[in-house]
Amino acid sequence: MALFTLLNAHLAWGDLPLLDGAQLTIDPGERVGLIGRNGTGKSSLLSVLAGRTKLDDGELQFTDGLRTVFVEQEPLLPEAPTVLESLVLRGRLQDISDEREVWRLRARIEEMLHRFDLEVDTDPTKASGGEKKRAALALALALEPDLLLLDEPTNHLDLDAIAWLEEFLINFENTVIVVSHDRYFLNKVCTQIADIDYGKIQLYAGNYDFWVESSQLIIKQMKEANRKKEEKIKELQEFIQRFSANASKSKQATSRKRALEKIQLDDIKPSSRKYPYIDFRPAREIGNEVLTVEHLSKTIDGEKILDDISFILGREDKVALVGPNERAKTVLFKILAGEMEPDEGSYKWGLTTTQSYFPKDNSAEFANDDTIVEWLTQYSPEKDVTYVRGFLGRMLFAGEDGVKKVKVLSGGEKVRCMLSKLMISGANVLMLDEPTDHLDMESIDALNRGMIKFPGVMIFSSRDHQIVQTTANRIMEIINGKLIDKITTYDEYLESDEMARKRFTFTVTESDEEDD
Repeated sequence: MALFTLLNAHLAWGDLPLLDGAQLTIDPGERVGLIGRNGTGKSSLLSVLAGRTKLDDGELQFTDGLRTVFVEQEPLLPEAPTVLESLVLRGRLQDISDEREVWRLRARIEEMLHRFDLEVDTDPTKASGGEKKRAALALALALEPDLLLLDEPTNHLDLDAIAWLEEFLINFENTVIVVSHDRYFLNKVCTQIADIDYGKIQLYAGNYDFWVESSQLIIKQMKEANRKKEEKIKELQEFIQRFSANASKSKQATSRKRALEKIQLDDIKPSSRKYPYIDFRPAREIGNEVLTVEHLSKTIDGEKILDDISFILGREDKVALVGPNERAKTVLFKILAGEMEPDEGSYKWGLTTTQSYFPKDNSAEFANDDTIVEWLTQYSPEKDVTYVRGFLGRMLFAGEDGVKKVKVLSGGEKVRCMLSKLMISGANVLMLDEPTDHLDMESIDALNRGMIKFPGVMIFSSRDHQIVQTTANRIMEIINGKLIDKITTYDEYLESDEMARKRFTFTVTESDEEDD
């Protein structure tokens, strides 16, 4: 028996249609990843399932007595002296008449709070956004609902907490529906993927990677079926045309006309998702001498950010700067890009290297009156407008977009401009400081492929676990100004260092969510 069924659902956000006759049936015990391009209504659908938003039309049928808990992207906590008491109010434990059940749930909430590194006496009015999210998660897991709805649950969690949450959900006997930008998490947890596109919902068995493969396979099979139908149509039309006037063949011609009328081609609607084409091609091959860094130190506002850092990069290195010290990573990038001077030490780029830098804060790049085409042309070795527009087209800027002023672009559009700049530069060394900020999953997928394919040297930081794991062959982390440097993959690095898993967090920033 289905846990819930969505029938002919219609939902709009203002003038923007989100669901248009959508159908969805979910059985008990499934862990469903809800995906779709930005603006398709993933969070809105969770809100509908939680009973907080009403459908404009259609029907939502639930199993009788279904208990549902929803953890939003930015949950609110009721005012109370402690976070524990706040969660008691949020979970409406005061409405439960069985005292023993209330005490059992309180104890369970306390246990979950400790799992997420929160003290039960934390003041909820002073809690950060991350602490509120972890508290709401703790409550949701403690309540063990029949239907658990999670919107970006890995936000603000360290990797140990994420790994624990993954195992909890994998062993959770009830139903989970989750929205997440974390492809690694979706692959680990999900048994089904529900894809929202054109206002409809298509359900696929398997995890995110399986959805990628199976959705493409379905389109391929439909195209092949249409090709065979078109061949049959042509064959029938030729027979009818040849023999329709022939008395001895008239019955056969009439029979083929009826057969022709029955053949209908499948309506293949391409996905509304748009994937950029990201291809970093160096203009020249890199030599053996790439970068030598010797005894770099930097102090800012009395804090030692870099403390006697030294390393040498080889021609095949793809280095991920990891860990929670965002400031140290950005300072190192700025020094290597020539935008900041070290207090001590030196660095030297090889004669065959050309560098291109993707800064975490790109606001200075776009504080002018240039159009997009004018802005990118200044970085292009070829000043031909058609050549420049070709690189913008790869990043989904249509012809008319080229005359938009760069100062009015959204966060996601600015990132796509910066990636166009990196591609057009022809650099053989790329430095990228959090390049996935503001990007949707399609752009992150495309960037991931481009980074893997890039034949040059790369130094990058990213909160995306899958990008780091699939791209980097060398891991660096700066702790208290000191450098840890290992030739290894990301997962191997984490497995070898228990404390590293505690230091790292995955977060979708507020600016990311604005573009989602």
